[in-house]
Amino acid sequence: MDDAPEIQVPEIPARQLKDMIASPNPPFTLDVREVWEVSRGTIPGAMHIPMNSIPDRLGELPRDRTMVVYCAEGIRSYVVVDFLLRQGFRNVKNLEGGMSAWEYLKYAGR
Repeated sequence: MDDAPEIQVPEIPARQLKDMIASPNPPFTLDVREVWEVSRGTIPGAMHIPMNSIPDRLGELPRDRTMVVYCAEGIRSYVVVDFLLRQGFRNVKNLEGGMSAWEYLKYAGR
């Protein structure tokens, strides 16, 4: 049995992220998809670190900014946000629905 305390993973809808990116103080966005997925499109300005590389590259991530993590559907990024919170990161959010939700906004004209 896992004795680690339960952590609530905060999530953010794509519309809110879009507004935050357009603000004077945009969040740091982290794409945790695989390389082949990134070639299909990404959120402008996002840093790409595949999910399995995150533990080795924690030093590249800011601890002093809001961070929004995303993947294709929001499942892998949920796991990454949970991991980052357990590593002492604060103000880290998962993009609800991942890149699929972001793409929906783009094509829906929102």
